[in-house]
Amino acid sequence: MIVDGFDVEKEISLWTLDGNSMAIRREFTFADFKQAFEFMTLCAGYAEEIDHHPDWSNSWNKVLVSLTTHSAKALTKLDIQLAKAMDAFAAQVNSNN
Repeated sequence: MIVDGFDVEKEISLWTLDGNSMAIRREFTFADFKQAFEFMTLCAGYAEEIDHHPDWSNSWNKVLVSLTTHSAKALTKLDIQLAKAMDAFAAQVNSNN
């Protein structure tokens, strides 16, 4: 699927499209709650910078994320941008600990 010039499957291969292709989802798993919270803190700061916020939940070492652009009722480049940043933050948190 192409979104604003990005090939979703190629650009963010660890994410899955929901059934109607209006959102992408990923579950991040960390060693413990502290790492999960560190990841969420990094993501929250970046989300504020770009003014695009995830729908997410946390249960101990897992963070379940869904991204969509509600105002567009579709996926946009902001979703891809945030997904890429989240992938990088997860790698950073996992490599630091």
